Amino acid sequence: MPAQAYKGKECVCQFRKGICDQTCVKDMMDTPFYIACLKLRGRSCLVVGAGDVALEKIEGLLACDADVVVIASETTNAQIESLAAEGSIELLLRPYETADLEGRFLVIAATNDSEVNIGIYNDGEKRAMLSNVVDVPPLCNFILPAIVRTGPLAIAISTAGASPALAKRMKREIGDLFGEQYAELALMLNEARGWAKGNLPTYQDRKAFFEEIVNGEPDPVDLLRNGDRQAVLDLIEQAKATHAPATA
Repeated sequence: MPAQAYKGKECVCQFRKGICDQTCVKDMMDTPFYIACLKLRGRSCLVVGAGDVALEKIEGLLACDADVVVIASETTNAQIESLAAEGSIELLLRPYETADLEGRFLVIAATNDSEVNIGIYNDGEKRAMLSNVVDVPPLCNFILPAIVRTGPLAIAISTAGASPALAKRMKREIGDLFGEQYAELALMLNEARGWAKGNLPTYQDRKAFFEEIVNGEPDPVDLLRNGDRQAVLDLIEQAKATHAPATA
């Protein structure tokens, strides 16, 4: 179970049990999550808290070009202070207020104060906002998976909160398996999309075109591993010739 929802520890969720009995997470493994990719560029995202955990969330938001505002009573995290000094984030050193949610797309709470976290979650729910309290699943209407990023390629790994350590191991292994060659191939296929949309009239036609390239022989990923980018370009041109509609 998640670190902060552990039987016998102090309760940190809205049930206010005093001592955690895991009431809040008993159905977590049966909860189906709708997986989506959010476009955060230019959107205002709030992080409450300024410790090491908050830094991890801030860096994830910045990687997606979000406009990040951080609110905390204090911070001793030099990296967060540096991000604020260079203008990458807006840092407000004061307590959280409900009005801080106005105009925000999402909020992440990373404080060690359960009452503040509960308040942030409840305030977000009233506004139908995306809200996440780190390591407290009952105070989240979305969860953050481990992400492998290489160029345009992003792979999400989630254990539904059961084991972040396992998710991190899977992230390392998947990162080794699907490396730079897959990202390079994705970029090359993206360049072919314009031709496909302009020349292949149906979804099935376009699907067959791209599947011939991706699953064909020789393997385009192997070619890229061997540094033979031109051979992949030749495969794409061959597929174009095969799938181009016949002219009158």
